[in-house]
Amino acid sequence: MTAQVLIYSIVFLTVGIVVGFLLRKMMEASKQHDIENQRRKLLENALTEATQIKKDAELQIKADTLKARQDAERDAQNLKVTLLKEEEMLSQRIDQVNRKVDLLDKREMDLLGKDKILTASHELLAGRTKEIDSLIEEQRFKLEKISGISREEAITKLTESIESEARMEAAKAVVRIENEMKIEADKKAKNILALAISRYAGDYVAEKTVSVVALPNDEMKGRIIGREGRNIRAIEAATGIDIIIDDTPEAVILSGFNPVRREVARQALEQLIVDGRIHPARIEEVVAKVEKELENTMRESGEQATFDVGAHGVHHEIIMLLGRLRYRTSYGQNVLQHSLEVAFLCGIMASELGLDVKQAKRAGLLHDIGKAVDHEVEGSHASIGASLAKKYGEPEAIIHAIAAHHEDVTPNSILDVLVQSADALSGARPGARKEMLESYVKRLDDLEKIAMSFKGVEKSYAIQAGREIRIVVDSNDVNDPAASILSKDIAKKIENDLTYPGQIRVTVIRETRSVEYAK
Repeated sequence: MTAQVLIYSIVFLTVGIVVGFLLRKMMEASKQHDIENQRRKLLENALTEATQIKKDAELQIKADTLKARQDAERDAQNLKVTLLKEEEMLSQRIDQVNRKVDLLDKREMDLLGKDKILTASHELLAGRTKEIDSLIEEQRFKLEKISGISREEAITKLTESIESEARMEAAKAVVRIENEMKIEADKKAKNILALAISRYAGDYVAEKTVSVVALPNDEMKGRIIGREGRNIRAIEAATGIDIIIDDTPEAVILSGFNPVRREVARQALEQLIVDGRIHPARIEEVVAKVEKELENTMRESGEQATFDVGAHGVHHEIIMLLGRLRYRTSYGQNVLQHSLEVAFLCGIMASELGLDVKQAKRAGLLHDIGKAVDHEVEGSHASIGASLAKKYGEPEAIIHAIAAHHEDVTPNSILDVLVQSADALSGARPGARKEMLESYVKRLDDLEKIAMSFKGVEKSYAIQAGREIRIVVDSNDVNDPAASILSKDIAKKIENDLTYPGQIRVTVIRETRSVEYAK
């Protein structure tokens, strides 16, 4: 019984599995059928929409084509109208050209007729000219025979006579114009210069190439020299300055042409004397320290100078060059002080003339910066200064004023002349500079020799400390106009042959004396 029940259970289970499988297959087939129906419907709808879109596109293309055709026909019509108008205008211009061509043809015919007339006139004129030339030559021959000189000799004498008269008249005119201009110019210039001098006064130091260092006692000289001279050699090597130790009590002399190095040596030696430790290592240390301090001092001096004259935006290298001028002297003047004076004098005169005061002061301050390095660079200090100013971006007017202040180049502006005048005024006014007696006497002698080398000069006298030379001429050899020319020639020769501060006045004196004795 149990086995029968088990068999039935297995049969029923098998039948159930088969029936379930068949039912599942039937459901999947039904679902697949529904999906196929949906796909078919979607495809039919898509075909319908595509057909409609195609129809709409065809209609739109037809409409656009029609519109484009209408636009093209309208543009063609407008172009046709324009072409007709241009054709009409061209036709009118052709008519005008034809009329002008006819007119030119007519004028050409007239000119041909006139040309024939002119040709005949020229032939007639040529014949008459030959007759006239023949008559002139005949008359010239008769005149040469009567006068006894040839035509060329007559032309030469006439030219010489006219040239001599012209030179005399020109000289008289020059003298008259110069006198008139000098009266007015001297009056105004003297007022401006007097005002400039009265509004500025400066201090100066004497020019020298040595410095004296005081010692506490003569025993210090031995310590400065050192064992076998090692200390003095170390100082000279570190500073580039010669140390002279002689019989001068309690003093040593520092000699050298570089004022900055000489100042370094002076300060370093003074510090070594105070410190008491004098040996090569200490010397190098102190010299390096003094050089750094002096560099700061020079920069501060340069900055103070630019501040005093109101020169802003000056390159720091130019400021250092200005500071170096504090230790540079020329003809007894401290160059930095001289530069400041020139700057202030330029400013005063520029103000009186209505010019740019700041530019004038700047040019005056920088005019001698070449002297800061003229012992290191070849060339005049004016050209060196102009090169430095150009290198560090100074304006062209300032550069030219620096280059022209000793006429290394020709002055071409009022600023150039202002700097020249202020420089001469600063260096030439009484008390500004000192000169050695020998060079002073030699300049006076050279002045008189130059004057005596000209024809017609009887005597010459250098007066006013060489600021003026008075020349007495023979009145028979030199007339008044020639005296004016002679003064210019002498002044030019002095400018070319001599070197001198400021300016020299050349005065030519001519007089006629009539002497008779009553007996």
